[in-house]
Amino acid sequence: MMSEKYKLHPVSAIINSFKTLKEMFLPFLIIVVANGFSAKESIWEYIPLLIMALFFVMFLVSGIIKWWTFVYWFEDNELRVKYGLFIKKKRYIPFDRIQSFNYKEGIFHRIFGLVQVMVETAGGNDGKPEVVLTAVTRERAKQIEQETKRKKVLSVIEEESTVLDDEEHLEQVQQEQTVTDSEVIYKISMKDLFLLATTSNSVGVVLAGVVAVLSQVSEFIPYDRIFNELSVFMEFGFLVIAMMVFIGLILTWILSVIITFINYYDFTIIKEEDRFVVTQGLLEKKRVTIPNNRVQAIKIVENPLRQWIKCATVVVESASGGYGEDSKKVTLFPLISKKEMNGPLQQLFPQFDFQQSSQFVKPPRKARPYFYRVKIVALIPIVIVCSYVFFPYGLFSLLLFVPAFLLGIWQYKTNGYMINELQLILRYRVISRVTFFVEKKRIQALNSSQNFFQKRKRVASIQATVMSGIAGETAYAHHLDESDAKRVLTWFEHSGERKDEEIEGS
Repeated sequence: MMSEKYKLHPVSAIINSFKTLKEMFLPFLIIVVANGFSAKESIWEYIPLLIMALFFVMFLVSGIIKWWTFVYWFEDNELRVKYGLFIKKKRYIPFDRIQSFNYKEGIFHRIFGLVQVMVETAGGNDGKPEVVLTAVTRERAKQIEQETKRKKVLSVIEEESTVLDDEEHLEQVQQEQTVTDSEVIYKISMKDLFLLATTSNSVGVVLAGVVAVLSQVSEFIPYDRIFNELSVFMEFGFLVIAMMVFIGLILTWILSVIITFINYYDFTIIKEEDRFVVTQGLLEKKRVTIPNNRVQAIKIVENPLRQWIKCATVVVESASGGYGEDSKKVTLFPLISKKEMNGPLQQLFPQFDFQQSSQFVKPPRKARPYFYRVKIVALIPIVIVCSYVFFPYGLFSLLLFVPAFLLGIWQYKTNGYMINELQLILRYRVISRVTFFVEKKRIQALNSSQNFFQKRKRVASIQATVMSGIAGETAYAHHLDESDAKRVLTWFEHSGERKDEEIEGS
């Protein structure tokens, strides 16, 4: 496999074209509906359709060209890629920079027994893989990973030892390749999958999707006719309307359950030496590998319903990629009981302490108004407008102050932090409760902020940022006592002083 060049499977031409066409589907549909399906009086009325057809052909041709020109090979301990027709692009990736290979199997992949390979490197922190091999056979994907691992092991052996002969080299390499301890840490059951789908936020996603589609085609919807039909239903009374709304919500919930089921089907976590592998998906099967040393932080997220049933979602903030998207978040446990959570987490990440033996330091009582004051002030103009325009029914908008106040109190009771020698834990809430675990050495920035009103009461907010994606991921604890904010900053600053002392001593 040294300098022999390889091409992608021809199906990659179709996949590349459809990937672009998928983004053009909605505009194309709108243009088709707007032009109607009847015969046109003038050829000029066909121009929008002709333009879209031209774009369709261009995207198809571009996909074929990318497949035709794309080659990859192994040379001088590097994975090399070259593609492009008029503008030739080359990318050379040293084996020692490759962190992991992530895989994705879409519908086209599974029909032809192919996979998409995404190469993640140590220096990649922009949310995208270094190289994407759109479609290769499973055997070739395994061969690529094994060849890369073999070259990396050979390189290490050559650096560490010059005594062993070639046969001993190869024998040691084979042992490195074949002896790989793997252990299934977690596999979602059908019961947990159903509970995950039932308690997920997919209902809101489905409703948002429906609203987005309706907003795009609103001018083609016969609202007058729909209004007349609804007025007829009104004659049957409130019960019929309530039944229709209930049935609509049930259908939306069923659709959200189906979406969650498809996305998280056969969700499995496997631990392999110093990394863990996550696989999931029914229609589109995904496999992502995260080296343990690339993990930046752990987030435990509990929406109100899951908090009530004592379950949570665990998310990993990683400096490695996910499934090829811009986000660096990888769902570690879609749904797990809080009683059973600490064991698998400690097994996967022994560098963290998940026991939380001490108590969270909470904001002082004097800081409680800060959690609901801004919400109430923001509602005042809304309540005034509603009360004036929709009087007297608009006066019911005054009731909005109650949930705003209760949400502020809820956030006040949730907020807090905890530190030990090497770890910071922040807990906060918007709606869902988030517990954020981060090692001191992984914190990119730790800030304290204090506005004019906070300064009067001697309270301050802190926020910690870790490397995850382009902008990083930030957690916070609001309106702490000023002394507590200074304590956290001092805890973090001392780590820098120790590092400086170590450097000077060496």
